[in-house]
Amino acid sequence: MFARNLFIRPLFILAAVTLCACATTTPDQAPTFAPVVIAANPLAAEAGMDILEKGGTAIDAAVAVQATLGLVEPQSSGIGGGAFMVYFDAKTGKVIQYNGRETAPKAASSDWFLKEDGTPLPFVEAMLSGRSTGVPGVMHMLEKAHSAHGNLLWKDLFGTPVRLAENGFIISPRLGDYLTQTRLPQNNAPDLKAYFSDGQGGLKKTGDRLTNPAYAETLRHLADKGAVIFREGPLVEAIIARTSEGTPAGALTPDDFKSYFPKSDDALCEPYRIYIICVPLPPSSAPSLLQALKIAERFPMGEYGPTDPRGWQVIIEAQRLMYADRDQYMADSEFVSVPLKGLLDPAYIDGRVATITPGKAAPTPTYGQPSKAVAWAADNTREPAGTSHFVIRDRYGNAVSVTTSVESYFGSGRMVGGFFLNNQLTDFSFAPTGTDGHTAANAVEGGKRPRSSMSPVMIFDQNKNLIGMVGSPGGSSILAYNFKALIGVLDWGLTMPEAVALPNVVARGDTVRIEAALMPAAITQALKDMSYDIQEVAGENSGLHGVMFYPDRIDGGADPRREGVVLIGK
Repeated sequence: MFARNLFIRPLFILAAVTLCACATTTPDQAPTFAPVVIAANPLAAEAGMDILEKGGTAIDAAVAVQATLGLVEPQSSGIGGGAFMVYFDAKTGKVIQYNGRETAPKAASSDWFLKEDGTPLPFVEAMLSGRSTGVPGVMHMLEKAHSAHGNLLWKDLFGTPVRLAENGFIISPRLGDYLTQTRLPQNNAPDLKAYFSDGQGGLKKTGDRLTNPAYAETLRHLADKGAVIFREGPLVEAIIARTSEGTPAGALTPDDFKSYFPKSDDALCEPYRIYIICVPLPPSSAPSLLQALKIAERFPMGEYGPTDPRGWQVIIEAQRLMYADRDQYMADSEFVSVPLKGLLDPAYIDGRVATITPGKAAPTPTYGQPSKAVAWAADNTREPAGTSHFVIRDRYGNAVSVTTSVESYFGSGRMVGGFFLNNQLTDFSFAPTGTDGHTAANAVEGGKRPRSSMSPVMIFDQNKNLIGMVGSPGGSSILAYNFKALIGVLDWGLTMPEAVALPNVVARGDTVRIEAALMPAAITQALKDMSYDIQEVAGENSGLHGVMFYPDRIDGGADPRREGVVLIGK
């Protein structure tokens, strides 16, 4: 059931789901699909595939993947963070978006990240403080989805990460690399230094074995009791205590945890050429990705191809317009009015396209005025790139596309129960008002969910058959990374591995960052000749994971910039 829910509808708070000791559902479809897991770490992908081979659904496997990622890739995501997920139910045809984004404490107000003199806190100070942590939502989200779409018992989904935490795992090159980066403020955080200590005054390194008995114990409680351990009890008390330490201190209370509920609704699905693209609703910024696609749709991208500067110019200008509107309007739709219908309206898209002159850089883009838009202050949110993405399809045809995060690398650097706490509240705009007196749409409010760039994507054909999924980490650049990959696959006819390996181009405001080593010099020069301010950078740290399903093959891609893997079962 595809929804074109262009208006934001109220999402009603659901009653808490009691964890059942029995299996929630038993798929009655014939297991005719090859299972697929693509994740950022081989151990996590293997944990998911093990669940699928035992008859589990995509949701079952997602629980195992997330629990394992929180151990082996803690710099990017974990059970102390949040996530957005798009789920495809093969039996009913429904496409559902799940929102496990963290919430601010009810005591939070617009001056949450301001100093006494009214100026914003230094970002690093805010990032490492207890004030940066919101109520974790990812496990509540997965439990809610499991109660509706799981097959195996919840308690049986944590075996692999518990074993790895107890017996130890080998630190991968990516994790080891972050432990060597003295520029990361979290690397000087006491909890991180204690956890990764090599016993000789330094931190462990790539190839070392790491155990985490505290995490194993937390996972056992999670398996036995369910996500209620993030609602009340010793773990909640420990999170409150840890975030209350230092200055500026957090203000989380037991009621903040008791009143947290994940959200679900029909996904936002819009046509793109002969395809249908489905994404989450705000506070995810994914609707902005749909807007960029609608801009690109006005151009013959297939004719241009990946070696034509004209195609890259369209990508640049679509991004610039997308970000201008996104920064102005995207926020938690339960607190502010998000003009989704106006932003995606064909007439409005035509007006945005009219600002693009082929062969010439457009003037500095400003946000537009879609129908029913409210005036907001300019946004100054910063979004570090500590996130992960994975995709899964089970034997029954059900699938998930999940982007999950603790925000910055290693979150706030603070640990409880063997896992890092998120610093997602720094995704709010630090300055609540602008010089014009308007409030920022993404300003801090008690109980509000910060805007996110996490944008998991599902792709369907005109007959509403699932034909692909994609997503990436990367902070605000997630939108640019996903956009590039979608153009590569859907317009340029590339394989998924080829599309994710394309050079990354991120265009926001007047600056265009280009992954210099991967972009042909002739294209870069042609874009400079169009008067773009090109910054040639050494790397754009995307972590794109995606898959396309064809009648004769499964075309999975893991970003070569990271250490993800593609696993395809029989």
